[in-house]
Formats: sequence, structure tokens, C-alpha cells
Amino acid sequence: MRVYVALIALSLIWGLSFVFISILSEPAGVWGTVFIRCTAGALLLLPSLWFKRKDIIKPVPWKALLVVGVVNAGLPWGLIALSQTQIDSSLAAVLNAFTPIFTGLMGLLFFGSVLLKQQWIGIATGFIGILIIMKFDISLLFGESFVGIGTMILATICYGFSSHYARRHLKDAGIIFVTTCTLVVGAVFGGLMMLFTNTNQLHTLILNINSEILFAIIGLGFFGSGIAHLLFFYLMKKRSPEFATSVTYLIPISAIFWGYFLLKEPISIQMIIGLLIILCGVYLTTRPKLTFRK
Repeated sequence: MRVYVALIALSLIWGLSFVFISILSEPAGVWGTVFIRCTAGALLLLPSLWFKRKDIIKPVPWKALLVVGVVNAGLPWGLIALSQTQIDSSLAAVLNAFTPIFTGLMGLLFFGSVLLKQQWIGIATGFIGILIIMKFDISLLFGESFVGIGTMILATICYGFSSHYARRHLKDAGIIFVTTCTLVVGAVFGGLMMLFTNTNQLHTLILNINSEILFAIIGLGFFGSGIAHLLFFYLMKKRSPEFATSVTYLIPISAIFWGYFLLKEPISIQMIIGLLIILCGVYLTTRPKLTFRK
């Protein structure tokens, strides 16, 4: 029973994260949002890492941690924040459901995975769902809408690559250690990008801070980046990675719910149909286990 409560709680937290990003992206900027959420999440986990410091593997795989920190946190979270400057949080969450499909493709292209026939059907089904959301107008990905739809898809590609990379290079590292280092690297990456793009962004945020923005910082940093990771790894430990990643099915639903009630975002029939088709593709893609070439 506890694992199902944790699964639902995780979907609600990550679904609400898209709402928090919408609130923060304007006053904090794209990379300021990344810096804030990574920093807050790292601060939450650092005490736990201190108590488990004896479990840190030696030598520390710094190169792998840097890659995962950038590709799993800093870069995709920046792309998501940029995306949500153009599209609703609900649509962003629907496109985020594409992550398992690109995980399969990244495994095939770069990590020697072999996709089964059913998984290829799932990938094709997922792309059909994306086309429905875009009204079958592929030119949207190459025009002004690329900042909204295209950057969100690029973020899911980053997630797909980083999941395989982390499994290959960080499988012996502790969960809290990897998560904390990922957030620290993401914070540094977001901070550097913020300095290069807008050095006055944090000053602007401080001048405009209010209760809503403060709530979004706490929600996105402590809950969306810190506690959510702990819940995810709890599900992996108690059940399996497949069970934990099934949260992908619930996040778009919870994000649509939060976006509608908190931000008054409209829900279109086109988006619902596209979501259902994407989820069918996700189910077909993730149901079988991947086999690897010898």
C-alpha cells in the first residue's frame, strides 16, 4: 500500500513542478529557475549525504557525475523552463511523457540496446500522438513554435540519454550521493548560464519576490527536486525500475489537473487525444525489457 501512496505522491509533486516552473520562469528567468531548483534540492539532500559519507565510492567518478549533472538536470531543466515561456504547463507535461520512448531510442543508438518489434510500434505510436498535438504540422518544430514544443522534446532526449549513461557508469554509486552531486552540478551549470545570459536575473527576482514566488521556490526546489528524487529511488528499491518509471503515466494527468485549477489553463480535446496515444506508445515501449548485444 505504501508504494502506491508514494507513486501517487510522486506524480502529484512532479506534475505540480510544471506549474511552479511557469510561475518562476518569468521573474527568475530560464537559467535562474534551474539554479534555484537545483540549489534548493541539493541543500535538502546534503545533510543526508553527510551522514552516509562512508558509502561514497572511491575513486569518485567525477566525469560521469559531471555528464549526468548537466544532461539529467542542468540542460533539460533549462530547456523545460524555456519551453514553458511559450506553452502551457499542461502541454509541457504531455510532451514530457515522451521520455520513455526516447530512452529506448537512445539505448538503441548509443548503448547497444536491441528494441523488440512491439517497442518499435510503441515509438511510432508515440510520434503519432505528438503529430496530433501539433495538428500534423511538422513545420512547427522548425519555426517559432520550436521554442515551445521543440525544446521540450530535446529535454526528453536528454533524459533518455542520461538514464542509460547513469546506469552504465554510476550503477555502483549510492543513490543519495548521485542525486546530490547531480543537483550540485546542475546548480553550477544553471548559475554559469545565468551569468552569461543575464547577470541581473537574481537581483530582479529578489526585487519582485512575493508569497507566490517563494512558495514556487520551495515547491520546485525542496519537493520537485529533492523529495521527489528520494520517492523515486524508494519505489525502485521497494519494487523495480519499471514500477518506478510507471509514474510517467500519471504525471501528465496530474499536471493537467494542477494547470487547470491553479493557472486556469484550458484543456483541449486535441491535447487529451494526443496524450492518450502517447501513453499507449509509452506502454508498448516500456513493457518488454531491453536485451543487449553480446
